[in-house]
Amino acid sequence: MIKEQRFQIILNELAQKEQVTYGDLAEVLKVSEDTVRRDIDSLYQNGLVSKVRRGAMLPSPAPVSFQDRALFLQEEKNIIATKTLSFIKPGMTLFMDGGSTMCVIANRLPSDIAVRIITHNIPAIQLLTQHKNVEVIVLGGKYDTETATCTGITTCLEVRNYVADLYLMGICAISDKFGVTATFQDDADVKRAMLSRSRQTFAIANSAVLQQNESFHVCEMKELEAIVTDLESNHPALDPFRNQGSRII
Repeated sequence: MIKEQRFQIILNELAQKEQVTYGDLAEVLKVSEDTVRRDIDSLYQNGLVSKVRRGAMLPSPAPVSFQDRALFLQEEKNIIATKTLSFIKPGMTLFMDGGSTMCVIANRLPSDIAVRIITHNIPAIQLLTQHKNVEVIVLGGKYDTETATCTGITTCLEVRNYVADLYLMGICAISDKFGVTATFQDDADVKRAMLSRSRQTFAIANSAVLQQNESFHVCEMKELEAIVTDLESNHPALDPFRNQGSRII
């Protein structure tokens, strides 16, 4: 299939779904995700699509925002939230990372659960404060409009004041070879800080980020207690992680 034909199929998919992942397009086109990524880059440069993390959407006059991303993969995020909530117990102290999946988890916390949540995720804070028994500790720092979080050295220093029972780490990319990687240096720094102050860390990863790599290293697979994903725990896509001894939820 020539490049121009792939372009047309991608645009047809977007016309039907408005937003698609690299993985979805790779399956439809029967090509690698690297090929899809290059095609999306070409379409983006010509103003035909807008890029989102690990995918594309129809172009809009404004930059793709956190609110736009929050509408993406809703079913998958709800599956992940259901799995994650079963591990959050009364009396726990948690670090909650950035990302729209964390907002779904925050919104679905049991109404009467008493926990302490330490976070730099600004949209999640508003949802957490609706729960009267949840103590919310807000980490300061430089506000990043791309991730809707506070980041930077101030955030990392404030993390050191706490020890968490569980860290819910939002995942940009995870692979059996390179572990967890992040799109932005500041995000990677905060993730490493929270990881170092947590008894257990769960990687909160939708299937679109599996076997993907970004530029900034966060941690190795062995540093994670478990991977929580929208896939069934016995799904073949999780075999590379399972073969390394990772716990799959």
